[in-house]
Amino acid sequence: MKSAYLQLKILNSMKKIIALFAIALIAFACSSKKEGNMVVKGQITGLKKGTLYLQKMKDTVLISVDSMALLGDDKFMLTDNVDSPVMYYLTFDGNTTDKHIMFFGEQGEITINDKIEEFGFKPEISGSKNQEVMDKFREMDNRFRDQRLEFVAKDFEARKAQDEELVKQLEADYKKMVRRRFLFSTNFAITNADSEAAPYIALTELYDANLQLLDTINNSLTDKVKNSEYGKRLQKFVTDIKTKEEN
Repeated sequence: MKSAYLQLKILNSMKKIIALFAIALIAFACSSKKEGNMVVKGQITGLKKGTLYLQKMKDTVLISVDSMALLGDDKFMLTDNVDSPVMYYLTFDGNTTDKHIMFFGEQGEITINDKIEEFGFKPEISGSKNQEVMDKFREMDNRFRDQRLEFVAKDFEARKAQDEELVKQLEADYKKMVRRRFLFSTNFAITNADSEAAPYIALTELYDANLQLLDTINNSLTDKVKNSEYGKRLQKFVTDIKTKEEN
C-alpha cells in the first residue's frame, strides 16, 4: 500500500516537473526571436510602458519590421535583415507623425539612447557609419537652416514696412544662399561618394537642383554605392530627368 502511494507521489512529481519544463520551453521560445543582420538596441530613459516599433519605407509605404513592448524596463532590442543601408524609423507606439527617431540602418549593431521627454529631439546614435556621415551633414547644414529663418524674419519685417527695395534685395540674397547650399550639399556628397548617405542626400536635399549637380554626384559614386538602394534610385531619378529634357 505504501509502495503504491509512493509510486503515485513520484509520478505526480514527475508530471509537475515535465509541466514546468514544458512551460519554460514555451516561455523561452516566446521570449527569443530570430535576429537579423542588424541589431538595434539601447535605452529610452523614462519609458515605463509602451511599444517601440522599428519601421522603414517599402514602396512608399511605412512598414513595421519589428516591435517590442516595454513594461517597466526602458531597455530594448530590435532587429531586421538589411540588404542595403536605408533610413529607418524608431517610433513610440508606431506614431511617426508625432515623435520618431530617424537613423541610417545597416548591418551590424547600432545603439540608440534617448529620453522619453525629448524623444527624437537629440538621440545618441552609434554603430552606423552612414549615420555618422548624415550627422556631419546635418551639423553643417544647420547653418543654412538658421540663415533661412533669418531671411524669413527679415522678409516679414520688410513687407510689413512696405519696403519694396529691401524685399527685392532679400529675394536676391536668398537665391544666392540657396545656390551656396546646393553647392555645399553637392561637394559633401562627392566627398563621401563611398557612403550610401551620398545618394540619399542627393535625393532628399538636391531633388530640385539642376541636373548637372545631380549627375556629378551620380557619376562620383563608387560601384558599391551605385548598386545600393539609394544609388539605384538616384540613377533612375537622373535618367528620368534626362529623358524628360530630351523630349
